[in-house]
Amino acid sequence: MTRRGSRREVDLDGFVLVDKPVGMTSHDVVARCRRLLGQPKAGHAGTLDPDATGVLVVGLGRATRLLRFATGLAKSYVGEVVLGSATSTLDAGGVVVATYEMSGVTEDDVRAAAAGLTGRILQIPPMVSAVRIGGRRLHEIAREGGEIERSPRPVEVARFDVAPAGEPGVFAVAVDCSSGTYVRSLADDLGAALGGGAHLRRLRRTAVGSLSVSDAVPLDGLSRADVRHASGLVAHLAAVTVGDDLAVQITHGKVLDRRELGATGEGPWAISSDDGALLAVYEPWADERAKPTVVLVSPATGGTAAGSDTLD
Repeated sequence: MTRRGSRREVDLDGFVLVDKPVGMTSHDVVARCRRLLGQPKAGHAGTLDPDATGVLVVGLGRATRLLRFATGLAKSYVGEVVLGSATSTLDAGGVVVATYEMSGVTEDDVRAAAAGLTGRILQIPPMVSAVRIGGRRLHEIAREGGEIERSPRPVEVARFDVAPAGEPGVFAVAVDCSSGTYVRSLADDLGAALGGGAHLRRLRRTAVGSLSVSDAVPLDGLSRADVRHASGLVAHLAAVTVGDDLAVQITHGKVLDRRELGATGEGPWAISSDDGALLAVYEPWADERAKPTVVLVSPATGGTAAGSDTLD
């Protein structure tokens, strides 16, 4: 039996897919994962609002250093847009700040407006977001009753499907979008495009890249058996396999010639050993060389986040 706080327990490296419940912050979920899995080092890739549910990627141990590569992945969501009322938070958790007569809006009108918000667009981050401006997060300023000017940011909406939700003025939406896209802002913009206002409710994230909510585990049922190999966080990167000689250099974080490394294309590259263990992630550097961004191997022990027997 593993004792709490033992090396085997604390050295748990990898990641879990959690189906976040409603009413918890992403930070709350990470804290619960730390307690349930006995790993004090944990973090998440991509914040979900307290009212939202769905897949949250939680990194553990050394694998937390790979979360930067998962954060930038495209996301998929489903939810509902309620026409006729705008709220302070752009979703159902806020206070209604304006109402509009929109009973004449048709399904075709909504589809056309959604099409106009598809593709590469500029989006203003909501005041209740975690974006930092002037060293402070917007939601901190909003809680104090403040509001500041925000510059539009480019995002890409690959899909914005709408369909009647069986309730007057309510439309089910399915969105595929780039990282950094705010679905609540899409709902607000949709209402404005229709000549009124709208807000979002029942948001659920269904995918982060190829990581699907169908494979996620409810938080209350999470166990160490649900921990996945760290390599799953960089499966979308170009893969390079190296022999023992190069593997030793990589464990020491050496800058390498790209041809010697066998790294082609633009990078970054996920570097693995012959036995399939993830060693590091390398990125392009000057003079056709590549440098390590993350090294997951301890030269002293040879242990890797991908090769730990606790992740089998």
